[in-house]
Amino acid sequence: MQAADAITLIKNGITGPQPQYWADLGCGNGTFTLALRSLLPPGSRLTAVDKESQKLPVNFLKLDFEKDTLPLSGLDGILMANSLHFVADQPALIKKLEPCFAADPRFLIVEYDTAGPNRWVPYPIPFARLQQLFAEPGYNTITKLHEIPSRFGGSMYSAIVTLRPSH
Repeated sequence: MQAADAITLIKNGITGPQPQYWADLGCGNGTFTLALRSLLPPGSRLTAVDKESQKLPVNFLKLDFEKDTLPLSGLDGILMANSLHFVADQPALIKKLEPCFAADPRFLIVEYDTAGPNRWVPYPIPFARLQQLFAEPGYNTITKLHEIPSRFGGSMYSAIVTLRPSH
């Protein structure tokens, strides 16, 4: 994934000129972390989380976001780019993450729009499944932001998920 593609996918999920605090869960090599950092307003903070050590120019926590306790609070948003499809119990993770937010939760999701599991996407989340996954706990705004072709076939999409419509 090129940096420009990552920016294209997530840029419409960042709103407002005020400083924000975001976390990137399952940041991997940092492609989306750096894209997010480039889009956040001046004065914003960003924490990247991954099971494997990463060298990134942001605050980094070596943790398993699914299994470990996350020392995150006061978040304005959580980015999960190609990481939610590794979680078997996705509803439990959503519930676990909700207390990390300062106010209403705001999830920025990037996923493959495929329903067939494989070794790289064990628990796929096509957009229709994402809508169902977040609607069940009461999220009423689940908006597809962008879609691009995937180099592995099919497409990747980005979506913003909130409890209330963004203004």
